[in-house]
Amino acid sequence: METQAPAEDSYDKLVEEKRAREKEIDAWLPITSSRNAKWWYSAFHNVTAMVGAGVLSLPYAMAQLGWGPGVVILILSWIITLYTLWQMVEMHEMVPGKRFDRYHELGQHAFGEKLGLYIVVPQQLIVEVGVCIVYMVTGGKSLKKFHDLVCKDCKSIKLTYFIMIFASVHFVLSHLPNFNSISGVSLAAAVMSLSYSTIAWSASAAKGVKENVEYGYKAKSTAGTVFNFFSALGEVAFAYAGHNVVLEIQATIPSTPEKPSKGPMWKGVVVAYIVVALCYFPVALVGYWMFGNSVDDNILETLEKPAWLIATANMFVVIHVIGSYQIYAMPVFDMMETLLVKKMNFRPSWYLRFVVRNFYVAATMFVGMTFPFFGGLLAFFGGFAFAPTTYFLPCVMWLAIYKPRRYSLSWWTNWICIAFGVCLMVLSPIGGLRTIIIQAKDYKFYS
Repeated sequence: METQAPAEDSYDKLVEEKRAREKEIDAWLPITSSRNAKWWYSAFHNVTAMVGAGVLSLPYAMAQLGWGPGVVILILSWIITLYTLWQMVEMHEMVPGKRFDRYHELGQHAFGEKLGLYIVVPQQLIVEVGVCIVYMVTGGKSLKKFHDLVCKDCKSIKLTYFIMIFASVHFVLSHLPNFNSISGVSLAAAVMSLSYSTIAWSASAAKGVKENVEYGYKAKSTAGTVFNFFSALGEVAFAYAGHNVVLEIQATIPSTPEKPSKGPMWKGVVVAYIVVALCYFPVALVGYWMFGNSVDDNILETLEKPAWLIATANMFVVIHVIGSYQIYAMPVFDMMETLLVKKMNFRPSWYLRFVVRNFYVAATMFVGMTFPFFGGLLAFFGGFAFAPTTYFLPCVMWLAIYKPRRYSLSWWTNWICIAFGVCLMVLSPIGGLRTIIIQAKDYKFYS
């Protein structure tokens, strides 16, 4: 009997050591290292994540959709995505004593260890890496526009160099360790998003309705109209992409059984969604009303004057996109660092982080410089990954975990959201791919 006790002791010791190591790793990883966020952190992180550069392409999307379908799809998207966001906030702590700090952990709980990873991780990575690449292009384009407006007599500089200038900021900022440490950047970004959205619609309104404005579809053929419609669906889906980082944001809020994190998180989400409505609806509706179907895929490009105001708005876009890039990059850093430290047994250290994060920024910069056709990429990615992770994956998880009674209100609501999301997922990449093909004909690499 006596030999058994030391064996048990050594086993307990091993378990303790393993727990201690996991605690140490969690205290180092970006998502779980800091849990002292306030509810307003959730508000501006969500605004920064949600109101992307996508808001500036909404009038263009409206021109492809037309008044009736456009307004319906905008409002439906706002309601459905708010509902699915509420589901994710609720599911964050549905197992007592456990928190699903990452989207894929919730997926593993809903679909099983292996399947959950295979379903969620590829989609989440497409969204987050896709957004980072698109923001590299957006940041570069807005910097170029600012430069061209402020300095009309200067020598023209290639877009490629502006993307490099924009990326240089991220080689510094990406070394901030976790979500709470980027809250200042995120707050600035959230304020900027409201500012440039207000400039976009108020400057449009001040210009007044364009002479001979047309609201009919721009494409001459029926096929062109249909494809443009599909493409616009993707642009709307892209405008609501914050779900990919919502569990990671909630993970930073402290939680106790008496005061779970879903309270402050939901408060922040509601504030964020009011700001989203104040940004999206005026820009989409006023922009389309003033310019009709002659609006560009970025409303700031349609507004040529007053030059100082449009230059300011472009600078605001740059500051906002800096914050958004960081918010979407953080979960990717977390995945890469988790893989290296937990699976490949690297030691958690600053130089591991230094190499990983610089590599990621350089990779997104390189891809952004190589493929800067913006609108088509938005619609293409928007359909593939934004629609599932935003519109219907939370509903599928909800059905899998809570199993609501068949034909009950919850059952019907979730299935309607799933149907809407699947339509978006199937249709918008078709339009987006066609746009890319059309634009790629007269396109030169590293222009």
